Amino acid sequence: MNFYESWIELDLNPIFSFYADGKIAYSNQEAQFLLNKIQVKELYDLGLKYAPKSYGSLNTYINLTIKTYTFYAITIFYDNDEEIHMKLYKSVTVKNNSKIDTKNTNMTNIFTLTDLAIANKQMNSNIKYIKNYDPSIPKLKINATQFIKALNYIYEYFENSTNITTSIMLKIGEYIKIENKKYSIELLANSITIKYIILNSNYFKL
Repeated sequence: MNFYESWIELDLNPIFSFYADGKIAYSNQEAQFLLNKIQVKELYDLGLKYAPKSYGSLNTYINLTIKTYTFYAITIFYDNDEEIHMKLYKSVTVKNNSKIDTKNTNMTNIFTLTDLAIANKQMNSNIKYIKNYDPSIPKLKINATQFIKALNYIYEYFENSTNITTSIMLKIGEYIKIENKKYSIELLANSITIKYIILNSNYFKL
C-alpha cells in the first residue's frame, strides 16, 4: 500500500466504498469492526440517504447510534455511477447503559495478567508474541477475571496470525469518569484496540 492507502487503513473512523449493487468494494480496519454489528445493506442504504444529489461530496451532521458506537457526522462522495464512498465520524463518547461496578476489584499488576494470558495462549500455538509495555504504569484496581476475558477475546481474534504485538500504555487526552475520577489506559494487540475501564467489571469493544 502507498502512504495514502495506509493512512486510510489506520483511520479510527469507519470508511467504506460500495459498488452500485450495494456490495462492499473496500472497508478499512475500523469499518470491519462495525460490520460485526450492522448489516451491509443498512450501511449502503445509509449512504444513499445522505448522498449528494449530484456528483461530488456532502458532509452531514447526524446523531446515529449502532450498538456501542455513536456517530456525529457522515461524508458521502461519488464521481460516477459505479461506486459510492462513505466515512462515518465517531463520537468521543461511548454508549454504556450499565452502571459501573467497582466490586471484585483488587490492586493488580496489569503486566502480570497480560503475561498470564499470553503464556496460556502460547502453550498450543506457534504464534510469536511481542510485548511493548510502559513500565511506569503502577498497579491498578482491576477485576482480574473480566480483564483476562478481555485479553482472551483479543488473542482469539488474531489466532491465525504469525506475530502478535501487545502494547499497554497510558492514553493521553481520552478518559472516562468513574465516581468523579478520571481514568485512562489503553491495551492494543495488532490492529484491535480494547479500552478497558480499570475499575469496571465490564469492558468496551471499540
